[in-house]
Formats: sequence, structure tokens, C-alpha cells
Amino acid sequence: MTERASGPASGPESGQESRQESGPGADETPELPRLYERESAIGAARTAIDSLCRDFAAGGYQLGSVLLYSGTAGLGKTSMLQQVRKLAGTRGLTVLNGRAGEQRVNEPFYLLRQLLRPELLRLSGEEQRALLGDWWPVAGPAIGLLPPGGKAPDPQSVRDGLDYVVTQLAIRKAPLVMLVDDLQWADHESLSWLESFAKSCPELPVLLAIAWRSNELPEQAQAFRTLVAANAHRHLEFKGLQPAPVEKLVREVFPETAEDSFCRQVWAVTNGNPFLVNALLAKVRESGIDPVHENVPLLHDLAAEAQGMDREYWLTKLTVNTFNFAQAAALLGTQIAIPVATRITGLAPSAAAEAIAELRRHQVLNGPAEGPLEFVHPLLATALYKSIRPGMRTAMHGKAAVELENAGRPLVESSRHLLETHAEGDPEVVAKLRRAADEHLAVGAPEAAVRCLDRALAEPPEDEDRAEVIYELGCATLLTDPVSTVNQLRLALDTKGLRADLRVDATFRLSEVLAHSGRLVEAAEVTLAEAERTPPGPGRTRLQVAHFIWAAFQREEDDGPGRSARLAALCAELPGDDVYARAARALLAWDLTLRGESAAEALVLVDSVLTPEGRLSEGLEWTSTMWGLELPGIIGLTYVYADRLDRAEKLFEEAIMTFEVAGWGGGHLGFAHFLMGLAQFRRGALAEAEELLRKALRVAKGLGPGLPLQWDAVGVLADTLLARGRTEEAWKLATDYAFAPPYHPTAMVLPDAATLYGKLLLARQDHEGAAEVFTEVGGRLAERGWHNTIWAPWLGNLALAVLPADPERARELADEGLARAQAFGAASAVGTALRISAAVVEGQLAVERLREAARQLGRSPVGYEQAQVLVELGAALRKAGRLAEATEQLHQGMELAVECSADGLMVRAREELKASGLRPIRLRSTGQDALSKVEWRVAELTVAGLSEAVIADRLHVDVSLIERRLAAVLRKTGSTPEGLGAALGLPGERPETS
Repeated sequence: MTERASGPASGPESGQESRQESGPGADETPELPRLYERESAIGAARTAIDSLCRDFAAGGYQLGSVLLYSGTAGLGKTSMLQQVRKLAGTRGLTVLNGRAGEQRVNEPFYLLRQLLRPELLRLSGEEQRALLGDWWPVAGPAIGLLPPGGKAPDPQSVRDGLDYVVTQLAIRKAPLVMLVDDLQWADHESLSWLESFAKSCPELPVLLAIAWRSNELPEQAQAFRTLVAANAHRHLEFKGLQPAPVEKLVREVFPETAEDSFCRQVWAVTNGNPFLVNALLAKVRESGIDPVHENVPLLHDLAAEAQGMDREYWLTKLTVNTFNFAQAAALLGTQIAIPVATRITGLAPSAAAEAIAELRRHQVLNGPAEGPLEFVHPLLATALYKSIRPGMRTAMHGKAAVELENAGRPLVESSRHLLETHAEGDPEVVAKLRRAADEHLAVGAPEAAVRCLDRALAEPPEDEDRAEVIYELGCATLLTDPVSTVNQLRLALDTKGLRADLRVDATFRLSEVLAHSGRLVEAAEVTLAEAERTPPGPGRTRLQVAHFIWAAFQREEDDGPGRSARLAALCAELPGDDVYARAARALLAWDLTLRGESAAEALVLVDSVLTPEGRLSEGLEWTSTMWGLELPGIIGLTYVYADRLDRAEKLFEEAIMTFEVAGWGGGHLGFAHFLMGLAQFRRGALAEAEELLRKALRVAKGLGPGLPLQWDAVGVLADTLLARGRTEEAWKLATDYAFAPPYHPTAMVLPDAATLYGKLLLARQDHEGAAEVFTEVGGRLAERGWHNTIWAPWLGNLALAVLPADPERARELADEGLARAQAFGAASAVGTALRISAAVVEGQLAVERLREAARQLGRSPVGYEQAQVLVELGAALRKAGRLAEATEQLHQGMELAVECSADGLMVRAREELKASGLRPIRLRSTGQDALSKVEWRVAELTVAGLSEAVIADRLHVDVSLIERRLAAVLRKTGSTPEGLGAALGLPGERPETS
């Protein structure tokens, strides 16, 4: 949609594009410029505001909209925004105003602070904290309400926090009008947020009006271009005025003497641009030229002079002192502090006051008497800035940086001027740029930090500091640009002079980025190589532990048993209880788990890593930069596969909360959702697991294809869908992500990628294909010494795959799987192996094995496996003609299947119950609060150390009933009998049994 431009009716350089403070609709501009040929635009704005107010009053919430204005400079976009502001003010609406600045484009969150900060500063500190809620430490520094500090937040988390802040403002101040001007100069951070937020406007009582110069949007504004295309009916592209409005402008300046031909020529030489029309008319008046036909030939040169506004133009218009002050103001750009501009020019305060008065008379600057000042039109600021000679401009930027710092302004503000200075090898400049980079990172602006550190390297730093600056540059892009991080950290390691402690940290961070990018082999190699050249001590131990972390997650490994032996030797060398010894013990516990050795021993090791309260000890926290998130993740995974889901879930809940508070909302939070999804899958909370895993997958897709998080999320999500009976959906998911041989190098998932693919084939009745896959998996994992039947249940699944063709081999494989499960000792492993063992035999032997499987699984927190066994036991009993017993088992299995959201299993249970002539029973809830009085009593007696037989005798019931009650307690609490006391907060936790 095209609109002819409006023009101010008076004022030689009017346009009135000055920034207005936010407020509840108060229009602080006494008289707005008259607009020509803009009736439909004003009408559209009035309609949008009326609709916003009407729908909000009617109780609607999905009622927001956007208004988009574009055009070349001087066509009245800002005047249009002021009209929107005036219309909103007449309705008593709160209006937020933000205007980007050409000289502020390198200042992170500048536009956003203009938009939000004035309204937030109206609130008390307590009210601010209440409005921001949990986002206070993340979004507060970005808005400028808090000084930067703490760990660097993930930029996406900062954007999420800002979304929350604006949403809260919109709710409290509804309806809300937000005006954004000169978007083409928006800083990267504000633009990224605005592009995201604009999509949410229809869901909030907000009218968002944005103006920008045509063809000047930065390349990274692609998302905004998409928004414009989607709202074409709301987009007004301004054009120049027609001759008639230009004639009105001319006659307002020369009401008695302007001739028609003169008016037409003014329109011709300015293309109807309102700003240029008024600038030209001011030039005509200053030159003393009469607006008559004879002077028409002079207009072309006068227009060129007025449009060019070069150095000579300003020197003829202004005194030298005024010109110098105007240039200093242009250097500062917006929110011009009078004392700072005065000191940049070296003028006395009285001379500066005279200069300001002259600039006000010429309508170059406006604003309060005490400041800050603003340019009447950004074209004036641009022209004055360009009028500064290059050498002088550089020197003035250096002076501005000094004066802003002396005035107590934030380093983030003065650093943008340092970026424009000549490199002179000044160590003080390097130090300031490095501090500014730290502040940028602390508010979630890594791109700004990179600019500062790049400039610091160009200064350059002193030889002994160069490697450290390169290291800082690599760390600055850790969360946003892994390729750059890898290159910079490698360069830092290759540069002479990097301190020993930073060399260790650089190596670990390099390995971390490589691993998160799917390059696990490189991550393991780089840490091992650096460990071998590092002298004995904490640094070397840290690198050794890091090597074992990455090696444990590699898909392929040449010497798995040898690595396990070296890890055990390292643990033996670290007998103390410092952070390095605890980290090594955590890795050894995970190694024992993967090898399928004693779960009890693994639990002893991993318990020793936590505090007595079951929390991560110092140095092993989720946000620790010493180890990254993998080490606490390994601790939680050990609990997951050793049947201590209560402790695993506690750790994973802590991870989600910690990453949210720290503002690490990208891959870190995605990994935490994956881990919690895995724990819920193991527990049998399949619907909850699916939701969490899909969250993790969405994060992974946003980070890029082929990363480990993607494979992990897809793998467990497909397994979850299989458990829910949605085989074809699981198959499609696996197909969409190329989850088939040849496997992607990063496809090291939990469970193993090939194991999952085999399960999918088996679910689709492709026994031969599944057998081939499981045979390959078994050979590969056996070479590494990994025999855990839960993590990679290939043995049992291979038994099921070969059963139709070779029953004898199936029984051998099932027996081997059972032996390995018993060696590991986790009740869920033994119970699952018994279920598979029952599937390869018939008759009473199958019933007995299923009964034992149900007993074992009843001592574990894995609900879905238990439901599966109960349904299969009921089916086996029904086939044997034992309908009463079958009915009892099927009822329990049906109830559990419903609780687990295992739709496929529910269907099977219903069919079996129907065959028994019964209906399914109602759903019961899970969780500690869901325990019945009888279940609480059984739990208390179990914690007191009584066996099931003794409890049955004391309560005068059959022991089988106690076993079922205890199974329900363990399932609902996510614990084992040994951990039940801690899970329920009961004294006298049952002692460990060997």
C-alpha cells in the first residue's frame, strides 16, 4: 500500500522527529506538524486504536496488531508516528517510544532501553523486581535496570526475558501502544528481539507501530522483512507530495508573493520530499530571493546546496563555535549530554549555551534546557557528522570516549567511540575494550563483545597479552558461533604467552564446543593431547577427566576396556575428596553402569559425589565452567539406569531451574529437558516424556542439524512413541531424521541409535532386519565392554527377533541377557530380562518367569515395564485357563497402562479384559501425595527395615498384596526400597543390601 508523504506546514527544517518520553498518553509536543495527503494513514491508525480499545474493553486478548511505515528520509514517517501517539493520547493509552540512532548502532539494547526503560523507571525498585519476576537477573541488565554481572546469559534467554517483561507491561498497562522509529539503525540485539516480539502482538493488547527508511534495513533483518510481507495490508510505503500540497507549503512561507511557476519548480527539484521542500524554502528566505518566475532557474542550485548540507553549507549558516558544538552533538548522536558535548569541543559553558541557543533558532537541536538534546531530524545529524574531517572525526571519537567515561557513563556507551579510533598500541585502550566486552557478554550481547575484542586485537595488545585476548574472543562466541569459537581457541593455544591455567581452560572449552558440535572424537583427542603435555597437577587432572567424558559418549572407540582400566587407575590416584576426585568417581560410576557391572557399586560412587542433602557439590554444578553440563548429566544418568529416578529427577529439575535463572535457554536448557524427558520415559510417564522430548527437539532444530542433542531427543522420543503404541509415528520420526544405517557420526543417543532402529524394525515385524541390526550392535558394544541391558537392550531384542526362525538360539540369548541383568542388579533390568525370557518359553515356565518379573519390577520405579509385564502375565494366565488370577493381573496392568499413557498397551489390556468378560477400572493418580493410607503404612514399615513377609504378617494380609502395595509406592515415588526413606522424608532409611 502506498501513501503520499506528508509535510509539516511550517518550519524551515521541520519534521519534528524528536524522541518523546513514554507515558500514559500525554502528548508533550504542543503542536504537531500538519500532515498532507495522509488522511487514509491517519484513518487506519485511528481504526487500529479504536479496535484495540473496543476489543480490550470487551474482554478480548488476541487483539493486537502492527502498523508499518517506510519511505526514504524526510517523507514524514516520524510525523506519522507522532500522530499515532496523539491519537493514543486522546484515548488515555500508555505509549512507549523508542528511536534508534545512527551513532548508536553498536550499542547493545539501545533501542530497547529507549522503548522500555522510561516506563519501568516510573516503578519503584520493588515493583520492578515484581514485574520482571524470575527474569530479573536475566532481563534487568539488558534493560539497564541492573548493572551487568554474573555469568553471561544466552542471548535467546535474554530475548525470552524481554518478551516476558513486555507481556507483563501489556497486561498491567493495557491497552499499550509501542512506537519504534528509524528501525534501520537498530542495534543488533534490539532488532533481534523486536523481530521475535512483533510476531506475538496479535496475542497481546498491544499496537506496535514501526517506521524505517526504505532500502536501508540491515542484512540480518530478514525476519522483519518476512513480517512486513505477512502484514502487507498494514504496510504504508510513503511517496513524495503531489504539486498541490507543495504549493501550500510554499505559500505558507511566502503567502503574498509566491508565483505558481515558482511553486511548481520547488516541487520538481525536491520530488515532493517535505523535508527538502522546507530546507529549500529556508535557503530561499535566507538568500533574500523573491519566489517569482524570474528566480526559478536558481532553485536547482539552491536545492542541491540545501540537500547536500556539507561543511561549507554549515559554516555559512553557523558561527564557528556553534558549528563545532553541532559536530560534537552529531558525534554523540542521540540523548546528547550538554556537559559532554561541551567538553568535547573545549568550549566554555557560556559559549556552549550560546551555541545551543543558535542551534535551537535554526531548528537543528531541541530538547529540555538542561538536556539531553536531540536533533530535530536525523538528516541534520548525518550531515553534520559527515562534515567532520576524517582525521578530526577520529580524534573526536577518542575524546568522546574519555569524556563519557569521566562523566560516569557506562563503559558500554564509551566503547562505541573507541571502535572508531585509530589503532595506536595503547594498553589502556585494550584494557577498556576488554572490560567493555565483559559487560556486553554479561547483558547477553556476544556480537558487541566480539567487536570490542576484535578492535582490541587491532590496537594491538602487548605481546604478553595477545594470546589472552584471543582466548577471550573465543569464549565470547561460545554460545552463538561454535565455528568461530573453535578457530579462535585453536589460535589462542597456538599463540605464545597463554597462561597455563588459561591454556587448560581454553583446551576444555575447545573440546566442549567440538563435542556439542558432534565432533566427539576430536574433543577426546584434543584433551588427551594437552593433558599429556601439561605438568602433573589440577590442570592435567581436569583435562584427563574431560578426555574420559568425551570418550564415554563417542559412537566408536578402539579400546573401550583399556579406557575403563585407565579411568579406574585415575580414580585410584585421586583418593581425596576434592572436585577432581569427585568428578573422576562420577565418571567411574557411569562407566560401571555402561559395562553392566554392579549397580549398587555405581550408586555408592555416585552418592559420594553429592552433598549429604543429595545436591551437586561445589565445582560440579550445572553452570560450572570447570566441567560443563555433561558431568552433572552423567551423575543423573547413572541414577536413571540404577533405578533411582527420584534422585535423577531432582537433579534434572535443578538443571532446568538453574539454566532458566542463568539465562542459558539454548542448548543447555534443551539438554535439561532431554534428561528430564528420559527420566520420565523410564518412570513410565510417557505423555510427560513426550512433551519434554519435543521441547528438547525444538531447541536442537534451532541450533542446527546433526548435533548430539538432536539425536538424543529423537532417539528417546521414538522409543517413547513406541511405548505409547504409535509405531508408524515413531518410524516416520526416525525416517525424517535419517535414523537408519549408515548412522550419523554424532548419533550417540540414549539409547544407542542402532538399538533403537532395530526396535523399530521389530515393531514393524521385520524380524530378519532387526536381527541383523542387533547382531551388529552387540558386536560393537561387546568390543567396548558395554553390557548394560537397559541402556542398550540389544540382547533381549535379538532374542525376540530370532525367535520365529530359531527358538533355541532365542532362549540362549534371553538367558545371557538375564545373566547380565542379574550381574548389574537393578530390579528394572532383572524384571525386563525376565519378561523377555518368558517370551521365548511357554506354559507354566513362562508364567513363573512373568511372576518373578512382576515381583522384580514391583521393586523398581519403572511403571511402563511393570504394566507390560502385568498385562503379559494376565494374558498368559488367561491362556492357561486361570481366569481369576488373570483378571487381577490385567486390572493392575490396565490401571498402570492408563497412568503411563501407553495407548497400545491399554488396547491390548482391554482386549484381554474383554476376553475375560470384565471392564477396565478407573485411573489412579501418581506421586507421593497419591499414596493411600495402606500404602503409607507399607512404606513406613519398609523403611523401618521389615521384609514383605513380616509386613504381611503384621497387617494380617497375604504377602502378594504387600508386594503389590509396595510396587505401587515405589512406582509413585520413583524410588527403590533402599531409597524410599529419603524419597518420602521418613527417618531410618532402609540399609543397603548386598
